[in-house]
Amino acid sequence: QVQLVESGGGLVQAGGSLRLSCAASGSIFNIKMGWYRQAPGKQRERVATITGRGSTDYADSVKSRFTISRDNARNAVYMQMNSLKPEDTAVYFCYGQGTLNDYWGQGTQVTVSS
Repeated sequence: QVQLVESGGGLVQAGGSLRLSCAASGSIFNIKMGWYRQAPGKQRERVATITGRGSTDYADSVKSRFTISRDNARNAVYMQMNSLKPEDTAVYFCYGQGTLNDYWGQGTQVTVSS
């Protein structure tokens, strides 16, 4: 079982940037990782994913603004978020697609003020 811990959330003005980090308790080698978010009153949605080989995929709403990356040696996943908008406000969750189970972090709050 891999534990995921997110950090890097906070309050930022519209147009600003944040970098989220996800630290895994075990190896994430060859595990598809990603970031999801959930805004108040809305369903959790996929933001970005990255395969073990580094292939990335983004939700249309964040393309060209967010960048997901990984460091397998550090068992970490990151997401650089630029040009933040108020509609990006949500709790952001780190995700790992395990062989038998999926892994989820506890989430980190991102709030973008207008």
